[in-house]
Amino acid sequence: MAVRLVLMGGGRMGEALLEGLFAAKWATPEDVVVVEPLGGRRDQLAERYAGLRVDTAPHPADGAIVAVKPNDVAAACGALHDARPRRVLSIAAGVTIDALERALPAQTPVVRAMPNTPALVGQGAAALAAGTHATDDDVAWAEEILQAVGVTVRVPEKLLDAVTGLSGSGPAYVFLVAEALVEGGVAAGLPRDISETLAVQTLKGAATLLAESTESAEQLRAAVTSPGGTTAAGLRSLERAATRSAFIEAVLAATHRSRELGAG
Repeated sequence: MAVRLVLMGGGRMGEALLEGLFAAKWATPEDVVVVEPLGGRRDQLAERYAGLRVDTAPHPADGAIVAVKPNDVAAACGALHDARPRRVLSIAAGVTIDALERALPAQTPVVRAMPNTPALVGQGAAALAAGTHATDDDVAWAEEILQAVGVTVRVPEKLLDAVTGLSGSGPAYVFLVAEALVEGGVAAGLPRDISETLAVQTLKGAATLLAESTESAEQLRAAVTSPGGTTAAGLRSLERAATRSAFIEAVLAATHRSRELGAG
């Protein structure tokens, strides 16, 4: 009897998807089989989620998620031949739809996605691209899964490298900003623990305000910048250091590297 979902890979992102799907009641542990080669990790997952089947090979399934490292995708897709899932969602970075379709049974509907690490706390951002045989229903199925851990957008596959450069790599840019803010607070005389608390909450609060406001980032920045005030002085220093340009170049550099990796 086919299960509802086979998850190829029980790592951090795979487990984040599991938790999101269970919390959203999209599935129960009994609906899912996780395929994980590491015995210790299999034991952890089986102990953590009562009723979850964790195995070394896939079972027949309605759908499958490929959540393994890029170098392991070919083997994971090969193992799915016997399970013959009705459709497949891949979150493997840099592995093209063409490569996935060639590795899976012929005519398998494939959806390729680029999520990011905030999915681990249910705040992910993911972009999805439909494969050759994927219908709107297949993409909607993939969206349901990824929306359990964040927000989704649909894009053509050619834009997934840019997605990687922005939201895929973006959390690292934000963490770097957090590091710098903490160090700035310490340099200005704050104890490190207080500086860390204020920096993290400032980033969290600003992101929440931006997400919930009807105003753009530019408008919100202008609203908090009084002429001749402290914020204006700080922003002037950032502009002198070409900070805005540095972030743009970071997105472009990561996009370029994603294209290089995708080309093999």
